[in-house]
Amino acid sequence: NRMMSLAAGFGPSQEIYSIDESFVGLDGVRGNLVERGHKIRARILQWTGLACGIGIGATKTLAKLANHVAKSAERKPGSYPAHLARVCNLADLSPQDLEAVLAATPVGEVWGVGRRIGAQLSEGGVLTALDLARMDPAMVRRRWCVVLENTGRELRGTPCIALEEVPSQKQQIAVTRSFGRPVSELGSMLEAVSEFASRAGEKLRKQGSFAGQVYVFAHTSPFRPPPRFSRGVVVPLRRPTADSQLLVAAACDGMRRIFEPGFQLSKAGVMLLDLGSSSAHQGELDLDAPAGRDKSGLLSAIDGLNQRFGKRTVFVGSAGVAESHEWGMRQERRTPQYTTRLSDIPIARA
Repeated sequence: NRMMSLAAGFGPSQEIYSIDESFVGLDGVRGNLVERGHKIRARILQWTGLACGIGIGATKTLAKLANHVAKSAERKPGSYPAHLARVCNLADLSPQDLEAVLAATPVGEVWGVGRRIGAQLSEGGVLTALDLARMDPAMVRRRWCVVLENTGRELRGTPCIALEEVPSQKQQIAVTRSFGRPVSELGSMLEAVSEFASRAGEKLRKQGSFAGQVYVFAHTSPFRPPPRFSRGVVVPLRRPTADSQLLVAAACDGMRRIFEPGFQLSKAGVMLLDLGSSSAHQGELDLDAPAGRDKSGLLSAIDGLNQRFGKRTVFVGSAGVAESHEWGMRQERRTPQYTTRLSDIPIARA
């Protein structure tokens, strides 16, 4: 969050694309953008300790490509011109220099080109980003899809993908974890999926949605010797809900269905499916009044307490009350929490 807030100082609008990437609109920004980019990058490094690359382009695809160039020019000297390292502005390049950059970029590195389509393009002789940019848009649409057509247009400098300042709602919500040590007991697995379903329910309520199905899975490590185990099951809910109690009950039911003793399980997860708005759902007779009563106030209070005082301040009992769980992550390299935990503050002694 701190990194994103610093990156937002680059321009008037921002789309947070993923946990470590964002697009910033530069409409109305004047001056030397490369110099401005270096200042923003230095501030992020100084204030958070995170190194980053900055790419600037006329479209989102070109900006993403410029970011790839900025990182590659620093990490792999000779792959791109050295002056494009760390902060790369493709809009400043001459047409000939821009074509040289596109020609030096494999088509598989272009944002929006997946592995399967990249292999098909390579088989057809389209090996670089420049080759893709020169393809006929109508032919690309007929052979592949409109998404790849828009990618080619964006490589030529025509904006086709708008900046999304308001993030769209998630179509699926998942909470998965690798265990700190292998788990073979049903009780520990029920604790784990209870915790995961509760966390997923909190995310679900945050975006104002209901879930219609719960998917539960567990598997052994692919890096350990057999026996192997990998199973999952979808548990439909009687009615869409964001109630953690009902989500946890469904997740535990699913785990009981798929669990089998004798396996050293290394990972499990809960995924909420069939999401819809909490403001629009089908009504029906409330035949199970105790379970179906409105608990929105209680759930809001629980979410508020956990947000204010930290995770697991209030939690479902089936998640277990032990300080350290068998299924918990090791987190041996976790960054100290200097600003929120007194015990993590370093002490300087003379």
